Order: sequence, then C-alpha cells, then structure tokens
Amino acid sequence: MSNESQKGFTRFFENKSLERIILVGVGLKREFHAMESSLSELERLAETAGGDVAEKFYQLVDHYHPATLIGRGKILEIASACQRLKSSTVIFDHDLTAAQQKNIESLCRAKALDRSRLILDIFAKRAQTREGKIQVEIAQLSYLLPRLTGSWRGFSQQVGGIGTRGPGERKLEYEKRHIQLRIRRLKNDLKKVKSSREVRRKNRIEGNAKQIALIGYTNAGKSTLLNALSKSPKTVYVDDKLFATLDPHSRKIRLPKGAPAVLTDTVGFIGRLPTALIAAFHSTLEEIPQADCLLIVSDANSKDIEIQDEIVIKTLEQLKAANVPQIKILNKADTLDFQKRAALNLRYPNRLLVSAKTGEGLALLLRQLEKPSNAPAFLTHQDLIK
Repeated sequence: MSNESQKGFTRFFENKSLERIILVGVGLKREFHAMESSLSELERLAETAGGDVAEKFYQLVDHYHPATLIGRGKILEIASACQRLKSSTVIFDHDLTAAQQKNIESLCRAKALDRSRLILDIFAKRAQTREGKIQVEIAQLSYLLPRLTGSWRGFSQQVGGIGTRGPGERKLEYEKRHIQLRIRRLKNDLKKVKSSREVRRKNRIEGNAKQIALIGYTNAGKSTLLNALSKSPKTVYVDDKLFATLDPHSRKIRLPKGAPAVLTDTVGFIGRLPTALIAAFHSTLEEIPQADCLLIVSDANSKDIEIQDEIVIKTLEQLKAANVPQIKILNKADTLDFQKRAALNLRYPNRLLVSAKTGEGLALLLRQLEKPSNAPAFLTHQDLIK
C-alpha cells in the first residue's frame, strides 16, 4: 500500500474528540426496552471515545429505510438538533450502509457514525501490543472495504480510448485492491505473532497447569480480578471504562491444595460486537475454547445481567466454546447494600458474590476453581460457605 493511501486510512479512523454529539437509538417496534438499554451502552462508548452527549433520539420503525435507516422526516429533526446544539457528529446505534451514511451526512451536514465504527475507534486507541494493533487494523480495513463508494467512482487511473482496454482502472478499484493486499500482509504478520503465542500456550499445557479463561462483558472487572487472584507485582492496567484492556494477559496462580493454574484475561464482550473484530481477534480469542474452565464475570450492579448473559452465550457459540465448563460469578460485591445482596443470592443461587477490589469471596472462588472440570455440578453459594 502506498504511503498516501496509508495516511488516508489513518485519517479515516483517527479517533479525535467527538465533542458535542447526538446519539440515535434505532429499533423495530416492540423492542423499546432493548433499544433503551443498548443506547445507554452506546452513550458509555461515546464517553469512552471522548465525546460529550448533547441529546439522544429514539426511533421505532416497522422496517429499516434503505436510504436513511429511519426515514427522512426523523433525519431532518436530527439535523435541526445538530444546528441548535452545534453538534458535528451523529452516532447511530445500528450499522449504516455506505449509501445511508452519505444521505444522512448530506441532510444533517454532520458526520454520521455507527456503533461498529465507534467500537473500532475505541479499539484502535486501546491496542498496545503489536498483535493487538495488527488485529485492530485488519478489522478497520475490513470495515472500510465495502464502504469505499461515493465521489471516488468518478476518478480514473488512466484515460480510455483507441488502443486501450476500456475506460481504465477506477481509483475505487485501485484502492480496494490495495486494501485487500494490506489485509493479506497483516494476516501474514499475525500468523508469525500467533506462532509465538502457541509456543507459550504449549509450554503452559505441558506444565500440567489448569487453564482458566476470564471472560465476560466489558467493564465487569476481569482485569482487577486477575490482579487480585494472581497477586503478581506485574499488574494489568485497569480503568472504569469500556474496553480498558484489549490484549490478553496470563498469570500463574496456586490453587488451595497447591495445584498450579494459569489465569488468562481476554477482551471483554459487548452487544453487537462487530463481526470484523471477532474475526480479527480470533487468534487471541482462541484461548477461550482451549481452556479447561471459563470463569464468567458479571457486574453485580448491572441492570441487564440476563441480556449480557445472552450476549456472552452467543459469543461463545461463535467461538465454538459453548461446551467448555463454566463458573459464573458476580463481581463488585463491595458496592452492594444488604437488600441488593439478598436479592442477588436469591435470584442467582449458583453464582458467588465476590469483590476483586476488597478480596471478598476470592478464597471461596479458588475452591470452586479447584474442582475437576468434568464435575457434574457447581457448588452452590450455601455449599461454598460451609
């Protein structure tokens, strides 16, 4: 890929401060609760990316409009809000086609982004290791490839005429070919990085250590839990933000009876995680189906535990890891009052309340992790406290 083309892609995905932005929740009728929850999550994503949410719109439709997603009338209402609030960015909680994005930007006179693009921008900002950066760039280019449309179609690399083969190669086709070439090169680079990861994984397996993968919704406290259980001086970065860490981290621990185990923190899940990201991070997510046990971490404060559970299950099915033994816990117990604790214990009797911050419940959790992976049932809360 030429340097000019590479600069173009860098500018396209550059994660600038979004300043004042407008969010648009979109869904089919009878889906208002799910749409409201998803839009609240989008607001946190926007804040994580550096935006200040000025206003939120909701639109329920019978079907999605091919030209503007939610209809011209609603788009004009949003355009009026953009002028009134001096907002230059509108983010939709739904994927936009290239034509929809172009039409919305023309009517609103503001930049239009979708949920997938916003998540990709956050991932680009968070990636620290070489492997993570390669994976994010692959996902970015895979997202960009089908969206290379618009005014570029009018440009030609050469002029057609007598003695030539037609009108010549359009710039659009030229750019697509170079993106595809860049993706192939990045995938080759990723294979080299992957081979070193496989060597480390093989060494851990040969050491007879139990492989435990920490998974769950983003910002559930997985990295904090990894630090608390491992007690390693080399701590993993934690922050109260979505996708604070992307790169997997492994730490050795000792179970109560002395058996070794390896805990691996993985990238957090989220609703409608872009397909391009799942494909790009496949080498990292391979830690999950190859684990002996999955430690699924949920935020005890979340109002949407069931919805997040469904998303975790669907993601595990995509990774072909649904049959790996699982232990589910509720983290952040230190933030709960007595009534909330009692309600959660009653509603989720097979989930242990823990606090990675204060250490509450971690000794009991280690006893649970020590159980054989093929055990017929998990310990209940009452069993654990005996």
